[in-house]
Amino acid sequence: MDYTMMTFNLRCNTPSDGDNAWPNRIERAAGMIKAHAPVVVGTQEGYASMLTELHGQLEDYDWVGMGRFGGREDEHCAIFYRKDRLTAEQQGHFWLSENPETAASKSWNSYFPRMCTWAVFRDRENGREFAVFNTHLDHYSQEARDNGVKVIWDYVAKHRAGSSAPVIVMGDMNSAPGDRPIRYLRGQTEEDGPKGWLTDAYTALDGQPGLTAHSFRGGSEGEPIDYIFVSPNAQVVRTLVERSQVDGAYPSDHYPIVAVVRMD
Repeated sequence: MDYTMMTFNLRCNTPSDGDNAWPNRIERAAGMIKAHAPVVVGTQEGYASMLTELHGQLEDYDWVGMGRFGGREDEHCAIFYRKDRLTAEQQGHFWLSENPETAASKSWNSYFPRMCTWAVFRDRENGREFAVFNTHLDHYSQEARDNGVKVIWDYVAKHRAGSSAPVIVMGDMNSAPGDRPIRYLRGQTEEDGPKGWLTDAYTALDGQPGLTAHSFRGGSEGEPIDYIFVSPNAQVVRTLVERSQVDGAYPSDHYPIVAVVRMD
């Protein structure tokens, strides 16, 4: 069974963005999602009001998430899912800190509290289950990024110990492919961790992925900071860095990353 997954940094609602401010992009963002009809979309930088407005444009979806300061405060790492295809069997949140169960906690010189939202989904048709972890690593502190992925792996490992269901890890990692957080997730560091258990969806591309955060200017020259990883019992069939405009403009300052994932 093939499932289309998407990670999409929405860009927070910043009035100084002018024509690219969120109120002018809601329909573009929704249109981009509808064009690919993913079963799961992990979003970053969505505030509660933004997510509510986006949800209003996506009648086929429900979503789970929490603000990084707890409740509905500030940025969410929300997960939208096709409610006709999936049910959310479990969900939760943790913070990328030394106290991950404490809402709004931060460590390692992180500029903001950073978090991960996860959910276990069940396919309504065949009963298949899989887990999705969606995150946004800190933009300021390398130490926070390096340690944040280790916290995520700790939770993925706990899930892995209790379930054989496939796992998808996605998000804005604020890291290039050669940076330590991405090498860690790929199992390319000497540290204990995934040790090659996760596969980077970009390996399904023929060439380099190129730029994914483009500041509304477009283009492809550069390196990605947005990623999708899959566990060994899932295969990435194809991956796309979606650089199209919608109605003549970009839906965000990040390109969505789309991966078709085949699950055993």
